[in-house]
This record gives sequence, C-alpha cells and structure tokens, in this order.
Amino acid sequence: MSDTLAILVGGGPAPGINGVIASATIEAINCGLRVTGIYDGYRDLAAGTPPKTIELSIDYVAQNNTRGGSILRTSRTNPAKDEQTLENCVRSLETLGIRYLICIGGDDTTFGATRIAERTQGRIGVCTVPKTIDNDLPLPENAPTFGFETARSVGAQLIESLIEDARTTVRWYIVVSMGRKSGALALGMCKSAGATLAVIPEEFPEHELDLDLVIDTIVGAIVKRRSQGRDYGVAVVAEGIIERVSAEALDSLENVERDAYGHVRLADVPIGTLLRDGVRRRLQELGLQTTVLTKDIGYELRCARPVPFDLDYTRTLGYGAVRYLLSGKSGSLIALSGGRLHPLRLDELLDPATGRIRTRLVDVHAEAYAVARDYMVRLGPEDLEQPNILRLAEQTNLSAETFASTFKRSASIGVPPNASSMGDST
Repeated sequence: MSDTLAILVGGGPAPGINGVIASATIEAINCGLRVTGIYDGYRDLAAGTPPKTIELSIDYVAQNNTRGGSILRTSRTNPAKDEQTLENCVRSLETLGIRYLICIGGDDTTFGATRIAERTQGRIGVCTVPKTIDNDLPLPENAPTFGFETARSVGAQLIESLIEDARTTVRWYIVVSMGRKSGALALGMCKSAGATLAVIPEEFPEHELDLDLVIDTIVGAIVKRRSQGRDYGVAVVAEGIIERVSAEALDSLENVERDAYGHVRLADVPIGTLLRDGVRRRLQELGLQTTVLTKDIGYELRCARPVPFDLDYTRTLGYGAVRYLLSGKSGSLIALSGGRLHPLRLDELLDPATGRIRTRLVDVHAEAYAVARDYMVRLGPEDLEQPNILRLAEQTNLSAETFASTFKRSASIGVPPNASSMGDST
C-alpha cells in the first residue's frame, strides 16, 4: 500500500485554498501517494476524535481548482494549545496512517504544524502553505500571502462602487477592513480603488492609540475635501486599530459585549459605529452637516473566486509542498522567492521576544506607502500653514489658530520625511 499524504486547512478562508489542495493532490498521486483530505482543520484531531475524511482524486480536485472557499472546510483550532492537545493530534494522525501532512493556514496553523513535526521526529513529514488575506506573514522578498491579491482586487471593486455612491448621494463612507495586526489590506484596497484615505495601525508609533486621533484624521480629510469643493469621500480603516486602543478607553464603552471578567471583547467592538458616531459628533462641533455611514468589508473577500495571480501562485505552492516532503524534509513553511521554492524553517519566522510567528507590518518608510499617502486627501503639516490654513478654517466655525491647534496631531500622522501631499484622490 502506498504512503498517505493528508491535507487540512486551518484559520479563516482565503481565495486559492482549493488551488493548493488540487495542485498538491495531483502531484502526490502522480508520485504514487494516496491523498486524504481532513475536514475541519485540526478540530477533531485536537479533540482526539476520528475526523471526517475524504480520499481525494485528480478528477475531484480538478473540478474544484478555481473555486473560492475550501472543499475541506476549515477551523481555527490550535493544535499546540497544550501538551494534551498536541498529543491528541499526533496520535490521531498516526491512527489514520498518515505519512505526510500539508497544512494550509496562517501563523497559528504554521506554529502548530511545526510542533507536530518536532514531536513526530520524521515519522510524519509536515509542512505548511501560508495563506491569509491580511498579508501579515514574513515571507521572503515581501512576497504576498496567497489570497491577498484576490481580496485586494474584490475589495477595491467594492470600494469603487462606494466611491460612486458617495459621489452620487453626496455622503461619506467609513469602510472598516479586515486586518487584525497589519493594515496591508486596507492600504492596498485604498490605493487600488483611489479611495480618499486609509488609516492603518502602523501609522501610529505610540503603543496605545488614541481613538480621537483616528476620528480627527478622518474629520480633517472631510474638511480638506470641502475646501476643494467635494462634499463626499471614502475612508478605509483597518480593524486592527481597535487592538491598539487602551484598555481604559475600551472599558469606558457602553453597549459592548464583555467577557466573564467584565473586559470588552475586541471582536465584538463595533469599530465602524464608534468612528462614525465620533466623526458625526466632531463635525457637529465644527458646525458642519455631512452624512456619514459605515460599511464593513471582510467576509465578502475570503471565499471569492481567486484571481489568476492566486491560481498561478497556489499551483506552484501545492506542487512545492509535495516535492519538499518527498525530499525527506519536514517542519518548514513553503514560500516562493524570485520564482523559486523557498522553504522557511521556524527559527526564521519566530519573533524571539514572543516565541510566536512574526507579524509582517506595513513599512511606513517605504516608497510603496509614501505613494499611497501622497495620493490621499488628508491633512498634512503644510495645511496648517498660511495660506492653506485660512481656506480650511473657513469651512468650519474655528479661527485659523484654533483649527491649527485642534488638528496639529492628526496632521502629522503617517507623513513620510520630506513628503508633500498631492491630495488628488477621487
């Protein structure tokens, strides 16, 4: 009987999962392996219960290669939560007769898969294929994680529609984008669609973020647009800013779900509503009347049909995962660097301070960010100088001096060294 290769998916969905499954299955079968798909990620393995499985064939995966979602479903179970959970996973895999394991997922999936590889010491060859629409894994040469390009493309189309709606109805939208740690998706969608501005966590150097500073950044953009004769716009905000807000500020929120200890659940914080209400209140203080609405963009992106980039990308990654395992190696993440397969060991990915997979953040000192920032319409230091400050203050009930002092902090957010704002977004 041939050796068995198993494939599972962990974490949230991302466009291109089925491309990895298809490519890996085809290559494995062509190399004489039997391929088993494990449903629902590590969930049943970690519980020590027999998982639901399917024997994957070339015909079956070929039919689903270009679909969004995951034909093996997914779960967020952490296989390395504790020693018992890890032992359950190893024992379950051995009971299934698994010789090789490909795990498709993000940082937690990668960390857990590596622990399984360490525990089995070569009895089970293990590798991971990185996926996340957040684009926050530290891949070589700043390569994107698969699924990001599709999410950015679909998200940009949605934002383009919101821009037209905002123009047509003369209103503002605050769009909250997925991205728990990194603002890459929010910035990428903003830059691609030509939204008015993006606000991402990386722009705020302080460990704890002042939500009023985010509100003033958006309000400043609204005022500047009004001075240009445009009473509409779209602001894209990465959801990760809420993780930087102080515990004291969060505890002061009302009508928000709390855990057994009375702490606010971050996942349940209505960041869009908080920002919308804050912006409305600030505009009212300035004597301005503007319709402001909020829209979340995230779940619409995760199971979209992958764009050609991700279809091409995932085919190479799935093939590379099988070839890596058949070479007798184990415990790496499969990446591409310069068009070549580049397995990354765990010690190359770990943050020494936390012992967890490093988070790749947006480099706010790079030209890619500088261009995005330069094309946004938002206040900069030059706007608080004469004669610009007079034109802006005239839009409000503030004097020029009061306007400058009010928006001094927000005007400095995200300004690259020696940059001057073009302010030419749609």
